Amino acid sequence: MATRRSSGGHGFSRSDRVNEQIHRELSDLLRQVKDPRVAHLLPLVTITGVEITADYAHAKVFYTSLAGHERDEEIAGGLRHAAGFLRRELGRRVRIHHSPELHFTYDASVERGTYLSHLIDEAVKSDQHGE
Repeated sequence: MATRRSSGGHGFSRSDRVNEQIHRELSDLLRQVKDPRVAHLLPLVTITGVEITADYAHAKVFYTSLAGHERDEEIAGGLRHAAGFLRRELGRRVRIHHSPELHFTYDASVERGTYLSHLIDEAVKSDQHGE
């Protein structure tokens, strides 16, 4: 099993810090996309996490959206379309040798959490009525 080295005594590896910095920068950059084909969609997107490969060549960017499932494909396409701009701007802000290629992945964990919470609430309500 590989162990993660921490540096600076804070318990976070360099890749953890890079993931966090990319997360922050992409969240900010999404608000700056001016392309009218996608600009109206991106304020509805929230970056939920980033995982960068060990060689920093690729970054899996997890996102969720408030737009509803009927706009999923449109948002995924908008993110793919904006990826070049986002990668270029990320390269200007994050100090690593190469800007990673961005791969956007929908994060359904928020929806699953909300659904499970609803099920728990229903079960509790059902138990209270059954007493």
